[in-house]
Amino acid sequence: MSSTRYVEIAEELAAELAGCAPGTRVASEAEITQRFGVGRAAARAAVQELERRYVVRRVQGSGTFVNRRIDYVISRSVPPSWSSTVSAAGAVPRALVKSVRRIPVPESLRTRLECPAGQLVHEVVREFYIDALLASRVQEWIPVDAVPDLDLALHAVDSIERVLRQMAHARPMRDWCRVSIDIPPADVMEGLRLESSQPAWLIESVSRDAVSGTVLMCSSTWTRADAVRIIVEMDEQRRCDDGGEGA
Repeated sequence: MSSTRYVEIAEELAAELAGCAPGTRVASEAEITQRFGVGRAAARAAVQELERRYVVRRVQGSGTFVNRRIDYVISRSVPPSWSSTVSAAGAVPRALVKSVRRIPVPESLRTRLECPAGQLVHEVVREFYIDALLASRVQEWIPVDAVPDLDLALHAVDSIERVLRQMAHARPMRDWCRVSIDIPPADVMEGLRLESSQPAWLIESVSRDAVSGTVLMCSSTWTRADAVRIIVEMDEQRRCDDGGEGA
């Protein structure tokens, strides 16, 4: 049998699954073996290929299901709102607050937050869901001066972007961002239920008030790569010193 037979099977299954709703159960390895007349190893390799392409997601103890990835756009012109992004994609967003505490600004974040030593910030740890899937683990730091009662506000509203608009009368705009993909720390990997070889997006960002320029928040987010596709849009062109367009 051709060594690429599993790829051919994966291609055929991917075309069929393209029209299925997210969460639809996928044929088991035994069913694929019987349908295509191949060995169990080829059937397993075909499913692994679909998983590698993010077409399907395996859920331990439950089976394999059609996957859905949300496009998350990072841009100065798009408000940094998880809830709006997920809702616009037709899924159900949910944010679960794990902890909120007031701490002196960490030394490593003073430059990003433009805070003097000792200034108090809210440290917020949250989990973000897409439908029932835990997709992200987020740490956020917000100066206490911006929203003194943030801990109380998050009991009523699960969007920090909305809280900043309503309580700080600010217009949050993403000012700086760094995106990479890596293997998360062990505690994040366990929390997101990732296997040891699964990479995840690491998104670090700073948001400012579009009107005053004041730094409102910085954050560090680990996000499942099989749940979210990160799209970075450079929506401003800058001139080079020689008068030409920037790259």
